[in-house]
Amino acid sequence: MDEMEIQTELSDSNQVPLLKDTEQESGNSNGASNDVQDQDLAESNSSDTSQQLSKRMQRKIRKREQWLANLPAKRAKEREKYKLKRQAARANNEVLPSRKKLKECTMANSSCKVRDIGKCVKQMMRCYTLNRRTENPMQLYFTSFNGKSEQEMNKNNGYMNWDVHFEKNAYTDVFSKDEIIYLSSESDNIISDLDDTKVYIIGGLVDHNAHKGLCHRLAEEKKIAHAQLPISEFLDLKSRKVLTIDHVFEILLGVSQGLSWKDAFLKVLPQRKGAIVKEENSSDTCTDVKNSENACINTENTFTHKELSALSEVNKIEVEEKLSET
Repeated sequence: MDEMEIQTELSDSNQVPLLKDTEQESGNSNGASNDVQDQDLAESNSSDTSQQLSKRMQRKIRKREQWLANLPAKRAKEREKYKLKRQAARANNEVLPSRKKLKECTMANSSCKVRDIGKCVKQMMRCYTLNRRTENPMQLYFTSFNGKSEQEMNKNNGYMNWDVHFEKNAYTDVFSKDEIIYLSSESDNIISDLDDTKVYIIGGLVDHNAHKGLCHRLAEEKKIAHAQLPISEFLDLKSRKVLTIDHVFEILLGVSQGLSWKDAFLKVLPQRKGAIVKEENSSDTCTDVKNSENACINTENTFTHKELSALSEVNKIEVEEKLSET
């Protein structure tokens, strides 16, 4: 028995047996016993694996195997159903869309995915929070408030009671083109002062670098004046000058409350931007368009009534700001 056990172990490990005489005597009976032992070993391994898995995981595996087994029949049934549908359409002289046309109708055509619209709505909510907490708040407008943006906002109970003007019309229908300035980091124009006769539009787009220059292109197509914040005049950034909706709004809100551009940038910009102050532009540059001496001090008289409008559509959500005269 000892010799037989040793030979079996060597045979299983693919090594040359030491006892050749014993192997020759055992012959075919030994080979049959090896097969039986191999089968028993495989069964024991599978049983050990099944014992290691939880009952829930075992059910999932069985369900997956069953689904894969039924998949060919399911696909054949779907193809047959599609074939009968097209035959019925031809018999009734109906025109069905081609497969090429269906491939073009993808979510990639939208500048803003559903989850990005959700993120954009959250940034707009933060704008409302910042506006409420400031000493001299502005009037807030959300224009083109319909479609998916409205559906996303409906998840927040009581938002209709906010001190916000919800407009279903576009910002071009709410404000005149002559008073609109579209904020875009790609613009060649730089804002030096906030003009209380203009409407400042913040393009509410969560692009993740996927839609570079979209806001600037929209302004060019609609023949609307555009400009960028004077970030490069005061700071050097390690990354792009593209900011989130709430960051741009908070900067404008800070300047309207009397902060200089530099102080507003340093207060709002996140550390990941790596902002470095330029020494040559360290002076305070917060001035009113009328060059009033108290523009940065007496903000109550200079910026008492202001309006901000936020545009949200299926493809884009834009925020508009208007600083109106007292």
